[in-house]
Amino acid sequence: MSANWTLLAPFPARVITLCLAESRPSVLAVSSLRYLTGVALALPITSLADPLMVFQGGVAWVASIFAIYLYNGVTDIAEDRINGSGRPIARGELRPRTAAAVAAVAAVLSLVATVGLPGPMTWIIAVNLALGYLYSGPPAPLKASSSGTVIVLMLSGLLSYLAGFTVATAGTGEVAPTGLIVFAAAAVCWMVLVGVPAKDLSDIPGDAAAGRRTLGVLIGESAARRMMVVAAPGLLAAFCVAVVVWDVPLVGVLAVMAAGVVAVVVAGTRAVGREQGRAARRRPYETFMATQQLVHVTAVLSNI
Repeated sequence: MSANWTLLAPFPARVITLCLAESRPSVLAVSSLRYLTGVALALPITSLADPLMVFQGGVAWVASIFAIYLYNGVTDIAEDRINGSGRPIARGELRPRTAAAVAAVAAVLSLVATVGLPGPMTWIIAVNLALGYLYSGPPAPLKASSSGTVIVLMLSGLLSYLAGFTVATAGTGEVAPTGLIVFAAAAVCWMVLVGVPAKDLSDIPGDAAAGRRTLGVLIGESAARRMMVVAAPGLLAAFCVAVVVWDVPLVGVLAVMAAGVVAVVVAGTRAVGREQGRAARRRPYETFMATQQLVHVTAVLSNI
């Protein structure tokens, strides 16, 4: 039904629909949640959060993420097609040049959207866009190596929480509360230690063909699975210690992460046969993403 609507929609609307699909709606959703978590976990130390300003800041942040991931899709055509990706550019429905133009417009609009927000927000968005270009763009895209991927993920993840905190405190120079610091550290480690190996599992053939030295390419599928399965419980244990030692109100978040760790371990240890293909290899990543979203929703709802 949605596919038929896409084909019948006016050209501009169809292009935007395809660009949204290419930019990965699940990533846009979790990016919004990271920003909102930065806002929510700032509330114990501020009463300055203006709903309209929070909304404007969210638009600026998500627009920058949209631009980054859309441009990433433009630069990932070869490996996406080898890996059997169903995104619009890989399947030939969206022209790379059109997507690149939309990404450029979105990047400019994300900066324009910071007008009227606390001054640091303009720099936060600008740095995030720069990281996005360095990750995907010439002459030496950081996505070609596992270390480059980790650096960009960590910095962009931390910027998302900083963006929410900056808007919530209206740039007053308040120091981030311990709860936000502990949560951001745990969430970024979840992305790096669990998300990176999980994402690589389904993309190893295309990444290798494109000359990318990702974690999955370097150590192989089996080792990447083992790393993910070992890292998830270890991170949960460290998060639990931090919650207890610093007495931060993140018990609900801890419980959700515990359930997610069990699901990731089960998905990561399940045998994958040749006949199951890419969909089966994506299950650990899908489980990782679902856990990430639920952890952030819990953090937001329990702190507003």
